[in-house]
Amino acid sequence: MTDAKYDVLGIGNAIFDVFAQTDEKFLADHGMAKGGMALIDEARAASIYRDMGPATEVSGGSGANTIVGVAGFGARAAFIGKVKADQIGGLYTHDIRAAGVAYETRAADAGPATGCSYILVTPDGERTMNTYLGAAQDLTPADIDEGQIAASRIVYLEGYLWDPQSAKEAFVKAATIAHGAGRQVALTLSDSFCVDRYRDEFLDLMRKGTVDLVFANEAELHSLYQTSDFDTALKQLRADTKLGVVTRSEKGCVVAAKDGVVAVPAHPIEKLVDTTGAGDLFAAGFLFGLVRDAGYENAGRLGALAAAEVIQHIGARPQVSLKELAQQKGLPV
Repeated sequence: MTDAKYDVLGIGNAIFDVFAQTDEKFLADHGMAKGGMALIDEARAASIYRDMGPATEVSGGSGANTIVGVAGFGARAAFIGKVKADQIGGLYTHDIRAAGVAYETRAADAGPATGCSYILVTPDGERTMNTYLGAAQDLTPADIDEGQIAASRIVYLEGYLWDPQSAKEAFVKAATIAHGAGRQVALTLSDSFCVDRYRDEFLDLMRKGTVDLVFANEAELHSLYQTSDFDTALKQLRADTKLGVVTRSEKGCVVAAKDGVVAVPAHPIEKLVDTTGAGDLFAAGFLFGLVRDAGYENAGRLGALAAAEVIQHIGARPQVSLKELAQQKGLPV
């Protein structure tokens, strides 16, 4: 195996995130399912944007949030995701590169606008996402740079991107290249509604060894195995994949390997403000721990630390240096 140029490379939806605080009534009035992610068209996007309050805007998408977090820990990070050559696409490109991420995907000249997600945060910190995928769903196998994939220790795939057929083909191409180069492939299940749509396909990716590591939260795990019993689902996860990591909110996380299970507590917080990005940043810390060979428990603690930082303010980007935060807590960086 040749030396890696990147520690982690993510492939996902390049989505410009627009955050606003709101109340339950706004969600009800606009027919939104609290806590979920709904795919919307351009007209509904415009309507939500018109009605929502003052907003914070930043380049995002679940996989991109994770990769920005990986870079924040001091690792070498890259991202593949599609924007259009429009104003928001330009903002997206500048923003993610400014975060220390290598981003070279060619912008689309034609077709739909750069994707946006309108994220409404209620007073209890829960986030409800309305996503216009736009150009993000036009990622194709041609956007997968073989040299870049082969030079990345871990390739991280975002489950949300499993909707378009061309993106599925891009995923499989990337996984094949990665394994051919002796690299690891990780998948985040992204959302329980996403799992409902693609349960059999996700299980197939796991059982065939297309992915080596799976990230899920409790709701996604229960959806994957269609059981409400956590231990039953966890046992099945261990049988189906080399490594599974399940986040359980305030209960911490469980790392499920073939040779055993490690439980890691959540990192304490002062106040929950916004759950957006909790799973994304947990994955960032865990992946960083893996590439630093810190062991599963320390990887889980790094993930918990990053998640705790991001849920105490609005938005899915850390507001302090994750590397310095980890050093302060005596965690390996």
